Parts: sequence; C-alpha cells; structure tokens
Amino acid sequence: MPDDTFFPRHPLYIPSKGRASSMMTSRVLTAMGVQHFVVVEPQEIDAYRASVGRMGLAAQVLELDPGRKATYELCDDLGHASSTGSGPARNFAWEHSGAAGAQWHWVLDDNIKAFYRLHENRKVKCVNPALFRAMEDFCARYANVAMAGPHYSFFVPHRGKKQPFTPNTRIYSCNLIRNDVPFRWRGRYNEDTILSLDMLKAGWCTILFNAFLQGKMATLSMKGGNTDELYREGTTAKSQMLVRVHPDVARVVWRYGRVHHHVDYQRFREQKLVLRKGIVVVEASNNYGMSLRAAS
Repeated sequence: MPDDTFFPRHPLYIPSKGRASSMMTSRVLTAMGVQHFVVVEPQEIDAYRASVGRMGLAAQVLELDPGRKATYELCDDLGHASSTGSGPARNFAWEHSGAAGAQWHWVLDDNIKAFYRLHENRKVKCVNPALFRAMEDFCARYANVAMAGPHYSFFVPHRGKKQPFTPNTRIYSCNLIRNDVPFRWRGRYNEDTILSLDMLKAGWCTILFNAFLQGKMATLSMKGGNTDELYREGTTAKSQMLVRVHPDVARVVWRYGRVHHHVDYQRFREQKLVLRKGIVVVEASNNYGMSLRAAS
C-alpha cells in the first residue's frame, strides 16, 4: 500500500442508480485503498449498503434528498415525467464536500473499470491511488483551473504521441472540480459538456489529462444508470439538448454509428493557465511513489 501522502487530498463521490450489484467504480477505488462516497436515491439505500458490506467496499453510502430533483435545472420542457439524470446527485456531492470544508471534490461515473498511466505510449493499469493526487497537485498550481480529469483510454491510441494534458476542452466521467467556482451541474443529458462549456465561456480553464486515463464502459453498454432511463430511444435527444444550450459551439453529427454531438473548442485555446503567486515549477520528475511492476 502506498504512503498516505500519495492518496487523494479531496473527497471522491460516485452518483449511482440501479447498479448495486456491480458497483464497478467503487470496486476499483477500493482495490486502490481509497475511501469514497456513493450517492443514491432513497429507495436504493438498503440495496447499496448491503452490497458495500457484502463486497467489503471502502465506501459510505449517502442518501440523495428527492427534493433536489424538483429544483434541478433540466434545460428542457419535458418536466419530471422521466429521469433527471445524475445532475442532482452531482450537485449534492458538490455541496456535501463544500460543507465538509473541502476546496475541491471528485465526482466519478459508476461504470469505470480501471485507471491507467500512459508511459512511453503504453497504457499501464494503475493500482496506486497516487494518480488522483498527481492531478490534484498539478491543478493546484494554477489560479484559474475550474475542472480537470483523465481522458478516456479508448481515445488515446498506442500509436501517435500525446501531450501530457490538453487544456480547455470538455471533462467527462471523472471530474475534479474546484468548489468555489460559481457553477452547478445542469441539463438532463450531456451535463458534463454543458458544465465544461459554462466554465470555459466564463473564462476559466479546464485540464484533460492524457498522462492518466480512465477505462470507462461505453455508452449504452451497461444496464442501470442513465442507460435504462434516459437512453432507451438512443442519443438524439441528448445531442439536440446540447445544441439548444450552447448553439454557438455545438452541432448534431453522425458519429460512432449513432447520432452524436460535435463541439468546437478552438475558441477557448487562447485562455492561458495562470500560475498562482509563489509557485515554482520544478523540472525534475515526481512519480508520486508509482513504479512499474509486472502483473501478478
């Protein structure tokens, strides 16, 4: 087990629904020795707590107040006849962490199967929790970073070179969020992209790490969560909503064999990262206690 100094500084939250029997992300974090919270609706509290006990997970299950759904900004006119998505639970995590005195928090999708470190174009499975700490410390250097997270593994091929991070683009599925920024999750669908664009349009920066990656299950491939309630009829409504909310940068396209969205982030490339006063960037490598080992 790595030294405590290499564990994440900030609390981690997993909004989840209909996946008490799998708890995929929670199992990954537990294998790393990372304590975390799982946010669920009242009717599923008992099922999730039973799974935590049965699986021996390093998780505390938190109950989402149903009233939060009524006040959530859906960004459409469909009302509450269908699911609000995970936005209310994500906002709960934001406020819960802030009330506990945290300056940042993590919110992770519940279908992440692994994390990786990109090393010499090899995706090495990361069983050390220090990847979270490394991303946290990097973001803490800057005065104007609002959100960050690891890229999807399947978007970083073995061939071709990648910079350690990409600034000012969308952050999906594993989000490190600064608590004092004046934003909240909104939107029934595509809330990751909506929040990223809200932040970028207000002049903040985001950081998408390529040095660290997440192995996430593909959309529509896993039962439970948004798959069962939001995407029964495909992804058209999801893409159309994003275009309505951010029409100046988003459009509907056909991609990955289905209706998808395309966002032009080029206009945000001019927004520069600003180092905090007194920060001195050291050129020497810091591996945060991580080392390459053969799989057992």
